[in-house]
Amino acid sequence: MNVKKHLTLTRAGIIESLQFRLSSLVIIAGNFIYLIIVYYLWKAIYASVDTESVNGMTFSDTLIYLVLATSLFGFMEMYLVWQMGRDIQSGKIILDISKPMKYMPFMFWSLSGSVVMSFIMTFIPTFVAVYFLTNGAIHLGINILFFLISVVFAIIINFSIDFFIGTVCLYTESIWGINIMKEVIVLLLSGATIPIAFFPEPLKTIVLYLPFQSIYNVPLTILTKSEMPVEEVFKMMLTQVFWAAAAMLISSLFWKKSLKVITVNGG
Repeated sequence: MNVKKHLTLTRAGIIESLQFRLSSLVIIAGNFIYLIIVYYLWKAIYASVDTESVNGMTFSDTLIYLVLATSLFGFMEMYLVWQMGRDIQSGKIILDISKPMKYMPFMFWSLSGSVVMSFIMTFIPTFVAVYFLTNGAIHLGINILFFLISVVFAIIINFSIDFFIGTVCLYTESIWGINIMKEVIVLLLSGATIPIAFFPEPLKTIVLYLPFQSIYNVPLTILTKSEMPVEEVFKMMLTQVFWAAAAMLISSLFWKKSLKVITVNGG
């Protein structure tokens, strides 16, 4: 793999992100409003029970988890499905698939720059604010390194799922409804909107075997639960490795098969 060639696409993505700073500010503002709603919603939920801890999580634990989950979503969301849908409808995708680099890695590395910038502009400031506002509730140690590695696998899984859904547009030529349904499923079953600890036991067992929880729940659990044994951390990360490889393979095979039915602008 030509690392320099791929990093050039990352650099181009970073430069492009810097040109659209207003878009990033709008996203940050939207996340802030969402967090205000989350705060008062969960405050009301905990006020309605007689115990400080629900399913092993205090109000502070839940709020930290959901704030960081929102930040993770903010920088891992590549809007790949929308871009693929537009490119298929406009015919631009023909130019992209004719490039020397394969389309799937081309899209990944092209969008990686925006992910890097969003991580710097969205997640890091949020994490620093949470750390100081909670008086260091999040332990800073080897869990930070494990978290960063885990996030890389989470990005790969998330990208592969989006790429699979984007490929569906080759058949439907419209992606809005399918993508909205995908967003709801991923955000719910990944623990991004409701921590998996709050799921009913049978559903929790099923969800832990699905790939979605590897996107948000695994990185956040590694980051916030520093007391976890290293063996348990490695087990969770191995699950991520499996789903990352499986998701990439399935998406790649589906893309190759779907290219045979491509019809753009009547072509």
